[in-house]
Amino acid sequence: MITLSEENYLKAILSINLETKNIVSTNEIAGVLNTSPASVSEMIKKLEEKNLVNYEKYKGVSLSKSGEKLALEILRKHRLWETFLVNKLEFSWSEVHDVAEQLEHVKSKKLTNKLDHFLNYPKFDPHGEPIPSKNGIISPTKRVLLSEVPIKTKGIIMGVSTDESEFLDYLTQLNFKIGSKIKILDIILFDKSMKIQIGDKIEQISEEVTNNIHIKIIE
Repeated sequence: MITLSEENYLKAILSINLETKNIVSTNEIAGVLNTSPASVSEMIKKLEEKNLVNYEKYKGVSLSKSGEKLALEILRKHRLWETFLVNKLEFSWSEVHDVAEQLEHVKSKKLTNKLDHFLNYPKFDPHGEPIPSKNGIISPTKRVLLSEVPIKTKGIIMGVSTDESEFLDYLTQLNFKIGSKIKILDIILFDKSMKIQIGDKIEQISEEVTNNIHIKIIE
C-alpha cells in the first residue's frame, strides 16, 4: 500500500525529471516539496524498499519502472483535474493547484478515464503542461522561454514555469491565457523588460515575467 506522502514524492521526482532530464537530487525534491533534505532521504529509503525508486549515493534518485508508472498516473490525474476545474467549473488557474493536489489521490481508474473522455482527451493542462495519456505517453512540446526570443517574434502562449498564485493572478490581470497570441514589439536593453502586443493591447512586462512564460513560435 502506498501512502499519500509517498505519492507526492513520486510525482515530485517525475516532475523534476521531466524538466531537467537528469537524475534528481534530494535538494531538488526538498525544494519542490518544501521540506528538509533529511526528510527526503528518509522517504527515499522507504520508496527504495518498495522498489519504486533507485538511489545512487552522491548522484541522486531515479524512478524504477513501477515507480514511473505510478508517478505518471498521479500526474495524469492531477493535470486532468486542473483542466476540469478551469474549463468546466471556471476556477482561475491560480486556484486549481491546491484542489487538484487533493483530487489526484482518488484511486478509481474508471473515474480518471471517464474524466479524460468527458474533457475530450486534452493533451495539455491549463498551465500548458502535457497530460500523460492512459498509457503513460506524454506529448512532446516545442516551447521556448519568452525571454529568449528576439524582437518581431510572433508566438502562442503555451505554458508557465511557476504556479505561484501571485504570478498567475498577475497574468490574469494582463489577460494572458494559454493559447493567447502575442508579438514582441521591443526589448528594453536597460532592464531586459519586453514590450509585447497581445490581442489589441500593448503591455510592458519585466524580465522576471518573461523568464516564466513559455511560447511556441509561429510565422
